Amino acid sequence: MAVKITLVDDDRNILTSISMALDSEGFEVTTCCDGAEALASFDVNEPDLAVLDIKMPRMDGMELLRRLREKYNFPVIFLTSKDDEIDEMLGLKMGADDYITKPFSQRLLIERIRTILRRVEAVRKPGQKGGGDFQDEDGILLRGRLKLDPLRHVCEWAGKDVRLTVTEFLILEALAHRPGHVKSRDQLMDIAYNDDVYVDDRTIDSHIKRLRKKFRNVDPDFDGIETLYGVGYRYSES
Repeated sequence: MAVKITLVDDDRNILTSISMALDSEGFEVTTCCDGAEALASFDVNEPDLAVLDIKMPRMDGMELLRRLREKYNFPVIFLTSKDDEIDEMLGLKMGADDYITKPFSQRLLIERIRTILRRVEAVRKPGQKGGGDFQDEDGILLRGRLKLDPLRHVCEWAGKDVRLTVTEFLILEALAHRPGHVKSRDQLMDIAYNDDVYVDDRTIDSHIKRLRKKFRNVDPDFDGIETLYGVGYRYSES
């Protein structure tokens, strides 16, 4: 089946040109002119990945990202203007997976999309993140009450579903692979992002904060991710 991409931008020329380029690459493309239209579209046809402009009428890209992250985990790429560095950082902290600064080439966007889709595929491949010593024969990682199933992109805590984005899944999997061992922020950034995407320490901190919040929504006493100030983070099974 073709990978489904949703493009959201109020510039119809951009929508037309990018959708034609993606279609020629074999993607199934849906276009929306603003955030409100996109949010309604997701309920009917959830994509494998979305490309969102930040500045749009009715509902901008930031608000759209906030709302879709309440229900969906698919990857998101932001389109930003060259003066939107603050928006870029805020978008990554809110749960976007990448950003591209306008103007950009269609080939660059396609390569970024393929890179993120490879990250999604890596999450789903058993043993991809460090061998089979922590996984069963189906590639499922079990750490105490934590269960990570890469094939189905499912995370459970004490039998309860915890919905994670691809980036959150990668970070948690890296920590849970070796309980008690510390991962620095730099190491987690290397795991979660491409070399050509700039992120700072606070972006990783924001991902950890969101992970803890999601787990505490199902277990108020969750303390499985520990902070070692000035060093990094580690996963604890206790």
